[in-house]
Amino acid sequence: MSKTRKKRPSGTRKMFAGLALFAAACLLAIAGFQMLGGEKKSTPEAAAATTNPMFAELAKLARRDAGDPLALGRADAPVVMIEYSDFQCSFCRTFGRTIEPKLIAKYVDQGVLRIEWRNFPIFGAESENAARAAWAAAQQGRFREFHDTVQANAPEKKNTGVLTPDRLAEFAEQAGVPDIAKFRADQDSPAATAAVQRDAAEAYSLGASSTPTFLVNGRPVLGAQPIEQFAAVIEAAANIASGHAE
Repeated sequence: MSKTRKKRPSGTRKMFAGLALFAAACLLAIAGFQMLGGEKKSTPEAAAATTNPMFAELAKLARRDAGDPLALGRADAPVVMIEYSDFQCSFCRTFGRTIEPKLIAKYVDQGVLRIEWRNFPIFGAESENAARAAWAAAQQGRFREFHDTVQANAPEKKNTGVLTPDRLAEFAEQAGVPDIAKFRADQDSPAATAAVQRDAAEAYSLGASSTPTFLVNGRPVLGAQPIEQFAAVIEAAANIASGHAE
């Protein structure tokens, strides 16, 4: 993974300043969560059910905007899972194609879970192209369809020259984006760049350096974990939200 980072605009730096207070604590939480998951005597349920004031602060990153075209599920769902993801990430594709559909059927469709996508393009120019294209597709209400189309067609290797603006426009057409001319204009717009930078800045401010990274009501989960672990974390978070936690 490339560690080279571009100079960020002043608005991005302001976001870093606002969220930087959480970064060190979040890193500790992620490390602690992984250690809990790695211990044979620990369980995902135990890790998720741990109440922590820091998790409550991180949970505030959920935007809960009913008009967010990159989100799926009720704005008032008891559990929000923020997903920081890159379209060139193979683990993100594993999650998106094999795990996420099951979570949608079991929790989103039942009103328990809301999934908020954050573009986190860490693998270079083609990741950034895809992130802006996803935002553009979302402006016409086709984010999920575009997401699925790209994940089904993206090469296994990164930066192969496939995810160009023209190829992404073809994916948009396959995904049913109705106005491709508008899609192209939105894809190249300052608004798309600003939206992607905002999401990436949020992820970097948390200390995230890999994809996918998740926050489930503020509780960190790293990588495309088995569905049983996601289910345990979501259900524990739902219990806490409803006041039924032990």
